[in-house]
Amino acid sequence: MPPMASDAPSQKPAEPILYSFPSSDDLSTALGDFVIKAQNEAIDRRNKFTVATSGGSLPKILAKHLVDRKDDAVRWDKWWVQVFFADERIVPLNHEDSNYKLCNDEFFSKTPLQKSQIHTISEKDLDDPEEVADEYEKQLAEAFAGKESVRHPVFDLILLGMGPDGHTCSLFPGHELLREKSRWVAPIEDSPKPPPKRITLTVPVLNKAHRVAFVLTGEGKQEMLSKTLDQPQLGLPASLIRPSPPGDVYFLCDDAATKTTQYQKTEFKL
Repeated sequence: MPPMASDAPSQKPAEPILYSFPSSDDLSTALGDFVIKAQNEAIDRRNKFTVATSGGSLPKILAKHLVDRKDDAVRWDKWWVQVFFADERIVPLNHEDSNYKLCNDEFFSKTPLQKSQIHTISEKDLDDPEEVADEYEKQLAEAFAGKESVRHPVFDLILLGMGPDGHTCSLFPGHELLREKSRWVAPIEDSPKPPPKRITLTVPVLNKAHRVAFVLTGEGKQEMLSKTLDQPQLGLPASLIRPSPPGDVYFLCDDAATKTTQYQKTEFKL
């Protein structure tokens, strides 16, 4: 399977796969196994594992069954310089609003990963969102393209959350960035959720991933999860994430989050 995007004719994206677990702990266990499976398949393909992640509650859920494992299943050495952020707030890296700080406090600092292995925004031009986005896109180009020319980076796994308005990454309902086609990383200066200045991966990049996984917990996610899966015609940002073949999109949720959706659940098997 080629790691980069091709010029093959587009095919209809696969339908989302919904997994529902009795508790958040069951979800954390399954997410750990899911990440390890994605890791192993990626390493078998090309001897490395490329990941992008969001903030919110995701890092804590992710860490619970990946950190301090006794089975050596997590091959941290193959994550080398390949951990990106699906979106980031344009603030210093030690700021409480920084996704890097959140992920580092909850996850990265508890693993063998080194700072040099993680792609962060540059703190040099925090007053210039365009420059921050351009610099981060250059990091993507160096990691994925090398000497080759590629249309989009192809992540092995992108881990996402979803806000109460249906936003994901820093892609908000009705925002013009949902229509962005050419950029890999775009700035946003008018985020309806503070802080207002951010960068985000764009929809075309998200839709080139081998796997995208939304991780959702709690009753507060019920309404938007139902709208995303049961009414995709509403065009909520999360419902626009449908990777092109051979990619897939998964929703790993607890039963509290999936209580009201009519979408068919799938038994979790690896």
